[in-house]
Amino acid sequence: MPARAPERLRLATYNVEWFNALFDDDGRLLADAELSARYKTTRAEQAGALGIVFTAMDADAVMVIEAPDTGSRRQSTRALETFAQAFGLRTRRAISGFVSETEQEITLLYDPDRLDPQHDPKGDAVGKKGSRDAPRFDGTFRYDMNVDTAPDLIRFSKPPLELAVTTAQGHHLRLIGVHAKSKSPHGARTPAEITRLSIENRRKQLAECIWLRARVDWHLAQGDSLIVLGDFNDGPGLDEFEKLFGHSGVEIVLGLDVPPEARMYDPHAAMAQGGRMNLAPTTARFWLNPQKRYFEALLDFIMVSPDLAATQPAWRIWHPWNDPACLHTPELHEALLQASDHFPVTIDLTLA
Repeated sequence: MPARAPERLRLATYNVEWFNALFDDDGRLLADAELSARYKTTRAEQAGALGIVFTAMDADAVMVIEAPDTGSRRQSTRALETFAQAFGLRTRRAISGFVSETEQEITLLYDPDRLDPQHDPKGDAVGKKGSRDAPRFDGTFRYDMNVDTAPDLIRFSKPPLELAVTTAQGHHLRLIGVHAKSKSPHGARTPAEITRLSIENRRKQLAECIWLRARVDWHLAQGDSLIVLGDFNDGPGLDEFEKLFGHSGVEIVLGLDVPPEARMYDPHAAMAQGGRMNLAPTTARFWLNPQKRYFEALLDFIMVSPDLAATQPAWRIWHPWNDPACLHTPELHEALLQASDHFPVTIDLTLA
């Protein structure tokens, strides 16, 4: 009997700014001349740009960060499936997990001919009473962030999406989609308030990553092929508060002081950890009004378990200036700038 050909998959993570604003309560796409929530961009322009980007990526599945809202009337999966139909995408099915407390969901848009994902959360369902033992992501994590013997109660405003995925050829993967706590001091008015809120938000972001790392440890102990992907709102060497706490949330999830067989891997994080920040890649671009300039940061990652890293996957940031194909394809270059303040990250896997 001839050997089975290797299975090739492309997975992506993409934070789409204000995706929710492109749909009405019935999930219909608002591709019209009204301004979108993107600066000086119409809804038709942003929707069209997203269609170009998703088509160009041609991924088997996209972990959409800041996906459209799910609420009493709105449904993230319905909106994304409408979007896929509008642009003829083969990623035409969508799956979500626990509902976010915000208007931003984590939803996987996928090709049902290539993948069969199931929402499969792990951990105990402890609710608001909490647990120190990495409970289910819709619960409460009791963790002492201040080293004052009194545990803080940590809840995800955007619970990670845990999926058990079976591929068309029968390979099994675990995916965890992540949108970690923002560290921006929203609402602060004075320098003291900015410092206080920045430290408070940094502590919560780190606690979320500690909780997430505990789940990573559990999966690796089970021998699972694991992929953790999304927006961590953090990265090695990103801000001055990392010096205060000694490490970034990304480094916690990757594995700081663990044996090689227990470390997750992302090549872009490895470049940033190397300390050569002039060579570090970036995945997001923001306008800073006080400075009147753009700021770029490495916030989006696709981390893989050691067994998947050993297959030598290919990672790619679809950066409009730093990726040659994106730079020299005018339509795609402009679409990446219109679609979102983040750029997609993809990984090409070969599963034997």
